Amino acid sequence: VQLQASGGGLVQAGGSLRLSCAASGRTFSTSAMGWFRQAPGKEREFVATINRSSTITYYVDSVKGRFTISRDNAKNTVYLQMNSLEPEDTAAYYCAAANSPRGDHYYIRGGDYDYWGQGTLVTVSS
Repeated sequence: VQLQASGGGLVQAGGSLRLSCAASGRTFSTSAMGWFRQAPGKEREFVATINRSSTITYYVDSVKGRFTISRDNAKNTVYLQMNSLEPEDTAAYYCAAANSPRGDHYYIRGGDYDYWGQGTLVTVSS
């Protein structure tokens, strides 16, 4: 699976962005998907995840109520809608896929993911 993230940019605090991650390959529909972020000088942080059937989503506390993860299996794409952005959300955002053919799970640990996309940079100005 190859993952291509897009949609980052510069936005003012309170604004919105939608990130997209397009996947190639045949395992997208059997993969849980996740978004992670890494700010300059900080460790990578889990942001959101969605299971393969879209029945379960899970978020880090700092983005709950502001970010929404979704997926379109027909388009092999996962999205991250980010509203009410804050300067603290500034980071490179990475999408990731965890192949889970035997169970409809979700994952919050980076080590559980098998494939990673390149980062897309989100900068939120105050």
